[in-house]
Amino acid sequence: MGKRKLHIIGISTSSLQPNSFAMILGVEGEKLRIPIIIGPYEAQAIAIELEGLNPSRPLTHDLVRNILKSIDVQIVEVNINRFYEGVFYALITLFDGTKNIEIDSRTSDAVALAVRFNCPIYADDKVIDSTAIEEDIEEIDDLEDENLEEIEDGDIELANNQTIEELEDYLKVLIELENYEEASKVRDEIQRKKSKNNE
Repeated sequence: MGKRKLHIIGISTSSLQPNSFAMILGVEGEKLRIPIIIGPYEAQAIAIELEGLNPSRPLTHDLVRNILKSIDVQIVEVNINRFYEGVFYALITLFDGTKNIEIDSRTSDAVALAVRFNCPIYADDKVIDSTAIEEDIEEIDDLEDENLEEIEDGDIELANNQTIEELEDYLKVLIELENYEEASKVRDEIQRKKSKNNE
């Protein structure tokens, strides 16, 4: 399988997980979104670089960039190559002037370095197929208004007895509400149920 290029849509605070953030990656040329929960330090590191801010002292990812550049090593790309049990995995490809070197990395760290080297971010097709969420939903007619209000308040939790079809309907509503963070949890639950059914 191949891979497709991603871009960073934004980072928002998490209301579902304390002290965490949701990073939204978009698939270029498609209406697909990949929400990834990341920590506060990584979120800060990505946001600072995207906003063009200059901290008084280098952050950890700035330090890594400075070290690599001092020895003439470039980061040429980042690829999110795996999604397993709710966790995204990434590879950072370095170029030392003669050969490429692949380094395993947390996705949040890989993205924080990618924005510093202005290099492309990719995801394998299999990762996109299993985690991306369609942005445009034309109609929602399976939920009553009172249930919609509960979703907006973040009060609905995943139920173990929900079917895959029910979860997929719920996912559509969350996307319409742009609640990508909760949508990522529902998406993971759908994948878990599908994997269990295939065992």
